[in-house]
Amino acid sequence: MQPEKNLKVIDLNENLIEHNEFLAEQNKETFSKYDIKTFDIVGAIGAGKTSLLEAIIDKIEGKKRILVINGDVTSRIDANRISAHGVKTIQINTGRECALNAYHISRVIKNFDLSKFDIVFIENVGNLICPSDFILGADKRVVVVSVTEGEWVIQKHPLLFKLSDIAVINKIDLLDILDINLESMINDAKQINPNIQVFPVSAKTRTNIDDLIKTMFA
Repeated sequence: MQPEKNLKVIDLNENLIEHNEFLAEQNKETFSKYDIKTFDIVGAIGAGKTSLLEAIIDKIEGKKRILVINGDVTSRIDANRISAHGVKTIQINTGRECALNAYHISRVIKNFDLSKFDIVFIENVGNLICPSDFILGADKRVVVVSVTEGEWVIQKHPLLFKLSDIAVINKIDLLDILDINLESMINDAKQINPNIQVFPVSAKTRTNIDDLIKTMFA
């Protein structure tokens, strides 16, 4: 069957991404207006995104006014953990959507007094694939993996590393009991994105968290 001559083909995925980029730019302008530093934290479930945020917040809480936006398919588990550290949290439940998008963030900042904050952390839905398509308007994207995900996790998800500013390799406190080549993981990230800054850390023991914070806020 031949297509009709006047039939217009619409690439919905392309339109969605273009619209997302438009909203992301608006988000970025809004954050800039209030002189807020913003970070999009991405990574798979279990990589330690929430634990990493807890470690960072414990270091800077009291010095900066912090807002954390937690994205998840369902539940307030991560938001409850973060709020226990004395900072303001907002939970976004995406339902079937596997990543936050710029629209989610735009709804939050349109209905919130941003003048009360210096820093906004956005903890994305646990996923190493979907967030690649949707920028949020943050200053920096931080991708988090852990040594427990295996030595090849970075090679298997190159796009997210190409699109990130900082890579965190978490749970290095477990290296003594895992057969993992940490240097190989670091090299993988650098080969994919020569400009990415890589930090092996332990959110549990706080190893290298100070160095990570210095780079994030440089």
